[in-house]
Amino acid sequence: GLWVGVCVAATAGAFFGLIHAILTVPLGLSQHVSGLGVTLFATSVSYFSYRTALPNVSSPPRIEPFRAIDIPILSELPFIGPVLFQQTALTWLAIGSVALVWYVLERTPLGVALKAVGDNPSSVDAQGLSVYALRIGAVVAGSAFMALGGAFLTMSAFDAFFFGMVNGRGWICIALVIFASWRPGKALLGALLFGAFDALQLRLQTEAGAYLPSQLFLSVPYVLSIFALVLAARRAEYPRALLTPWFKGQR
Repeated sequence: GLWVGVCVAATAGAFFGLIHAILTVPLGLSQHVSGLGVTLFATSVSYFSYRTALPNVSSPPRIEPFRAIDIPILSELPFIGPVLFQQTALTWLAIGSVALVWYVLERTPLGVALKAVGDNPSSVDAQGLSVYALRIGAVVAGSAFMALGGAFLTMSAFDAFFFGMVNGRGWICIALVIFASWRPGKALLGALLFGAFDALQLRLQTEAGAYLPSQLFLSVPYVLSIFALVLAARRAEYPRALLTPWFKGQR
């Protein structure tokens, strides 16, 4: 079932996030080095699993994907109807996840503690809370959400798994976090902006693909995202303890 696949994807993402969190939180290793290593490891595992499960398959097998859900009346509105009200369940899940994360961060004691371990972990430790548990839990939860993005590609966008399907989109997530200054709502707007750029390059290929190389159009979303990131990064509000390892008892 498709929803079983979504759950498996989230579990796999949480597992790799746990590896990354253990390396970077209690052990205090470089987040950049660990992140690259875990990413390469996860990518290699996916390739190996695919070849092991389907050794004699020359083309990716197709699945029956999530279908768009039409909202009565609203989906029939011109222009905005198909855009806003004819989306798959995973799209609605993504939007609901943004609302859930915003509520947890802004309206619950857990959210206060999570933001505090990013700004002043020693103050959290002084309150008797576990800095390690909060940071590890945040990384694991974030990794599960990221894996749902991969599940969307395989079970909604492309209806199959093939090598290189992510095509660098995961790295854009890092840019989105900085662009959004660690705010879920702004991250959603940034993601929609990148999606618009991605759709734009498809239209440009259709109009001018015969005159210019396709690689030029494929680079458009990333170039525009970098440009937007440069403009936003100057005003971004970073967590004060960002990338700084914390060890209990150390001042």
